[in-house]
Amino acid sequence: MATFAFAAGLRVESRMNVASPDVAKTPQRAPNDKELEAIELPDYGHFKCSAQHYNPEISPAEPQKPAAAKSGAHTPSSPQDLEASLPPTPRQHEVTSMVPSFSYPPMNRFRVLAACLVYLGNGLNDSAPGALLPYMEAYYHIGYAVVSTIWIANAVGFILAAFCTDVLHGRVGRARALMISETIMTAGYVMIVCSPPFPAVAVAFFLIGFGYALNLALNNVFCANLANSTAILGASHGSYGIGGIVGPIIATALVSRGVLWSRFYLITIGVRIVCFCFAGWSFWNYENEGTTQFSNSLQQFASRQAAAEMGEPTKLQLLGWALRNKTTIIGALFIFAYQGAEVSESGWFISYLINYRDGNPAKVGYVTSGFWAGITLGRFILVHAANRIGEKVYVVGLTAGVIVFQLIAWFVPNVIGDSVAVAIVGLLLGPVYPCAQTIFTRLLPGNLQTTAIGFIAGAGSSGGAVVPFLTGLLAQAFGTWVLHPVCIGFYCFMLGCWALLPRIAKRTE
Repeated sequence: MATFAFAAGLRVESRMNVASPDVAKTPQRAPNDKELEAIELPDYGHFKCSAQHYNPEISPAEPQKPAAAKSGAHTPSSPQDLEASLPPTPRQHEVTSMVPSFSYPPMNRFRVLAACLVYLGNGLNDSAPGALLPYMEAYYHIGYAVVSTIWIANAVGFILAAFCTDVLHGRVGRARALMISETIMTAGYVMIVCSPPFPAVAVAFFLIGFGYALNLALNNVFCANLANSTAILGASHGSYGIGGIVGPIIATALVSRGVLWSRFYLITIGVRIVCFCFAGWSFWNYENEGTTQFSNSLQQFASRQAAAEMGEPTKLQLLGWALRNKTTIIGALFIFAYQGAEVSESGWFISYLINYRDGNPAKVGYVTSGFWAGITLGRFILVHAANRIGEKVYVVGLTAGVIVFQLIAWFVPNVIGDSVAVAIVGLLLGPVYPCAQTIFTRLLPGNLQTTAIGFIAGAGSSGGAVVPFLTGLLAQAFGTWVLHPVCIGFYCFMLGCWALLPRIAKRTE
């Protein structure tokens, strides 16, 4: 079989006459274009050869090794060598096969568990204020509007973290960034436990919001880049739901027995200390394993290749690119509406039952646990149907169901009926967040994921602070029944944002 050598701009030395060293040193004439066009080359499997690239003047009768060109390149002597001599062409299956999973590398098992524990602590943080709110108002002698400032301070922390997450992560690494977030949250809880004047409580919620947004963004990016990411995000955010269930139960049990409302946060301090140690240990060598930021699409592979050619962008450039990305802005608005409606439901529904359904504060405080139990079941169970139905269609159906049961909770004048309806609202809301995070990650280029998801988590999750604050202002003027139209309005806004997302083909993992 004929053996070919590259001839583009090179002089190939022929070794046809082995006995004569002078002949071996004589440079051969490079073929002209007409001679090359007359040559028909075979097709080696998936790689089609072009006659313009090879020199056919090496004799097929002699088996000796091909001569090296003066530039140091070697002549391929077989189809296998021919393929090996060229840069590899990326294929989709080669890129997706590199995606890490729950069990690869093995340390990922502990990292997912660490993320679950962090989310559980976040659930405690978000669900407890609903049960504690009436007692905070009584302790500080303030109304709905003033007590709602804890959420606006929380929102400022979230928004500030949106611009700092990627910078902090780039400077200190994932493990240290997670440890810093836990330290900041712990400092906020310590302030609350001391029962300071109310303005200091608002400052504490600012710190909690900042630290919360940091760990939320970092863990979302990590889980969303694992194989079967929708299920893993469902499990991790299901842990958030477990925290949401336990928080109101513990808080109501404490305050109904005369324990000062602020002492509840001693429990959250203990959880954050465990998160500090576990997250720091499990992620300590994460960047050194070579498994960070794996490609899960050819689009992401190409984006990183382009970044490599143009040089390493600065964090400010990445933030600018992320803010110009359609998915980043729409995703932030979607999560803003989702988190706003979710936390408003949790924070104000008990006050609604007390004021409009004559509920007993010592008993209806547990209703919020039913709402969070629904979210937890949805994230552990209903989320698995997303892969079969498709995340985009699934979210539309779930949100439509949420609106129906929100209307039932509004117009059925019965404490038990309203409690069941709001639990079903939580059940249907549960899978929405992990499905959304999966879609956002697929739509974002790999080199923008940490920055963009950080912004979505920070700016978007600030809705969990802004919307309850707005609900409190409206409740002060009109009554807590305004919770229902506020939530329904934001559910409709979610559907509008979802419809505006770019289209994406469903990926099989």
